[in-house]
Amino acid sequence: MIQRVTVPGLFPPPLYSHASVVEAGAKLAFLAGSVPLDAEGNLVGEGDPVRQAEQVLANLGEQLRAVGSDFAHVVSTDVYVVSGETAVLSAVWEVVEASGLRTGPHSSTLLGVACLGYTGQLVEITATAVVPGPTAGRAVGPEHAPSQ
Repeated sequence: MIQRVTVPGLFPPPLYSHASVVEAGAKLAFLAGSVPLDAEGNLVGEGDPVRQAEQVLANLGEQLRAVGSDFAHVVSTDVYVVSGETAVLSAVWEVVEASGLRTGPHSSTLLGVACLGYTGQLVEITATAVVPGPTAGRAVGPEHAPSQ
């Protein structure tokens, strides 16, 4: 269902693939950026990009479960870090590597950016995932129920 491609003529990527191909007919979930806020909307890990990355990944896991998917079915991510320092980006990437996203290498881009949407926010991750298996009868929330 998911084919992960590492292109032989390009530099071998560390723990991710250059591309992910999904066969036609698969159900895909395009997830909004996961942010380092708790359930009450409070920033977690103020000033600490590693702690924020942990919260972002926990929130991403919740987003994936809500649509019937998981880290193993993520085909693409964009990881945004408010920093221009390679060491900070690397520290956040280590958290990503330690998460379940590493299960099957996915296509990913790691970016250092000037700012993100919430005051004090240092990390955000967007993702695209395959929703495996039969989806008939799966509830994903009233706002997504089929119209009748």
